[in-house]
Amino acid sequence: MTESKLCWLDIRGADDESAPAILEEAVHQRIDAVVAADMGLLADLPPTVRRVLVHDAGEPVDAFAGADLVVVAGSAADRAKLAAAHPSTDFGRYVEIVDAETLETACEAARTEQWSLLDFRDPTKIPLEIVLAAAAGREGTVLTRAADVEEAGIIFGVLELGSDGVLMPARAVGDATALRQAAGAVTGEVDLVELTVTATAHIGMGERACVDTCSYLGKDEGILVGSHSKGMVLCVSETHPLPYMPTRPFRVNAGAIHSYTVADRGSTRYLSELVAGSKVLAVDTRGRTRVVNVGRVKIETRPLISVDAVAPNGQAVNLILQDDWHVRVLGPGGAVLNSTELTPGDRVLGHLPTADRHVGYPIDEFCREQ
Repeated sequence: MTESKLCWLDIRGADDESAPAILEEAVHQRIDAVVAADMGLLADLPPTVRRVLVHDAGEPVDAFAGADLVVVAGSAADRAKLAAAHPSTDFGRYVEIVDAETLETACEAARTEQWSLLDFRDPTKIPLEIVLAAAAGREGTVLTRAADVEEAGIIFGVLELGSDGVLMPARAVGDATALRQAAGAVTGEVDLVELTVTATAHIGMGERACVDTCSYLGKDEGILVGSHSKGMVLCVSETHPLPYMPTRPFRVNAGAIHSYTVADRGSTRYLSELVAGSKVLAVDTRGRTRVVNVGRVKIETRPLISVDAVAPNGQAVNLILQDDWHVRVLGPGGAVLNSTELTPGDRVLGHLPTADRHVGYPIDEFCREQ
């Protein structure tokens, strides 16, 4: 099983005029492999991009030259026969799943083959769940065909681990970028730094936002929030016991409505912009991330507290929170710190994005926030 998600593009449906531009974009986006009917189209790809041919076992063998991997649409015996005849080429199996018999074939391929390309004809993802469960602990790599980017995102997350990779048709420029973004949205890491609190101040009333997600959040997990796009603090979810109310492990009491948080694909959003169906980045104390869906945002008028901190590089960071003991942030080692008890010298975890922002997206331009 691979540690990162593989992105494969299928250009067999692309027209001759679009194919060169699609391939150029694929290289730029570091697509892992390209499937084509004619290996000649892939001759100029760098060695970092795998050239893949899907071969029907009943067809004549006349196009293996130039292929790094041949995926055989046939039985294990068909694949083994071709592999024996062409020892310099890697081989895998293609399985189209349409019924219980072909589902069992897919499970066998996932358990035993170095490369398996699975094509599920029904929209339900239950057969894929069965294959992934049956092949748990496998050493080989399972790729699943997706019809579009939306389905690719679902496949990447099936059974939380998801398929090792996705093969998606590419018919236009932009498809490679969209697929890579779908893979990157599943998981990743951000650099966390220790910030030192320099001051706190009770600033009076204002609107704050509680972000209720559609996922259970861990005890060392929350979302990044800050008054400035280049400095954020890790606000913990309400997974830790409180004396007067039950835990709500899906909720982050995040901060004042003007605050930034990190959404999917590296963009930022104001807390005030989040609605049911929005996506935000959940982050744990080791910097590991995952994208979670927002189910609800509660905006209410509450007393607010301003927390100033400084990063090791001298950068100033500010966070404005609800002024209440049960609102918490995370410190080094997963320490849970009550916002109203923070004092100068306390350390909290934060993140320092490097790019300025325009409508939430990184941009290289002069921008001063204060």
